[in-house]
Amino acid sequence: MPSLFLSPSVQEYNPYINGLGSEEYYMNLIADAMEPYLFASGITFTRNNPDDTLSQAIALSNAGNYDFHLALHSNAAPENLAGQLQGPDIYYYSTSAEGRRAAEIFEENLKVIYPNPNIVRTVPNTTLAELRRTKAPANLIELAYHDNLEDAMWIANNVDTIARNLVLSLTEYFGIPFVEPY
Repeated sequence: MPSLFLSPSVQEYNPYINGLGSEEYYMNLIADAMEPYLFASGITFTRNNPDDTLSQAIALSNAGNYDFHLALHSNAAPENLAGQLQGPDIYYYSTSAEGRRAAEIFEENLKVIYPNPNIVRTVPNTTLAELRRTKAPANLIELAYHDNLEDAMWIANNVDTIARNLVLSLTEYFGIPFVEPY
């Protein structure tokens, strides 16, 4: 059975533009919705604690023997572009072949459910801690921009669809069948 470290955002101070929650709140809703799909598809997992710091989450991931580390986030544009940017960005450590392979799978699958598939993209990175400091291959997915009303509403209205899509991507990455929970 493949094993996953699931790391939804611990950033409760990142409020959504619609005023209905925070980055931490929505990313944990998505992680919660992923659990039945993970169980059904035979992927074991551990989740970070929302009360932990990012460093504690990374340490917990590195203390285990995980096949993949998945960080779930939503994005915010720089102040001069607030509310103007949209779309999912899938980050991977630039020299990680497995991280890139997973990012490309997530990209292709998110294009199916995101309203504007042309702006879903993979992004190599060497600075994000959850990519740079984790032992397991990792992706950090910024699912959409929470300072953009359309993107924030897309996340809020598609929690289960996003969760299903992410687990489908993980099953493709691990080379195992995707199984719907019953």
